[in-house]
Amino acid sequence: MENYHLISDQLNALLTGEKNPITVLANASALVNQTVTNLNWVGFYLYDHEHDELYLGPFQGQVACMHIPLGHGVCGVAAKEVQPQVVPDVTQFPGYISCDAAAKSELVIPLTDKSGELFGVFDLDAPVKDRFDQQLVRTMKEVAQIISKVIDEPA
Repeated sequence: MENYHLISDQLNALLTGEKNPITVLANASALVNQTVTNLNWVGFYLYDHEHDELYLGPFQGQVACMHIPLGHGVCGVAAKEVQPQVVPDVTQFPGYISCDAAAKSELVIPLTDKSGELFGVFDLDAPVKDRFDQQLVRTMKEVAQIISKVIDEPA
């Protein structure tokens, strides 16, 4: 069993005083990628209100899809429903969008501001099925809350 309890503390320390959203997302994806084993993609898709779609943000991993319409794929469903999506086997997800054939399971957590408005999604892919147990999902939700709070605070 992995030890996830330090990730939130590390992220809080890393982001102290930083307000630039791109910088926050870049370092958050790097930290998670470095500290959580058995992942092959960690990153963010940001919400474009004008086009009602997600576009690729900072990430760690292979080349990725650049635009995802709301309601399409795991990221698009998480964004449209503003609900986390835990997918133990991506081949069983209707409408799954494959950006990396090595991905076998996925976790996507919406990022919202304090008023509940969608900012983007936090996306993690794993090269094994059933990678995202309850403890990891809970920890990544905490990470998403930290990121949302930092981005939402006034500079």
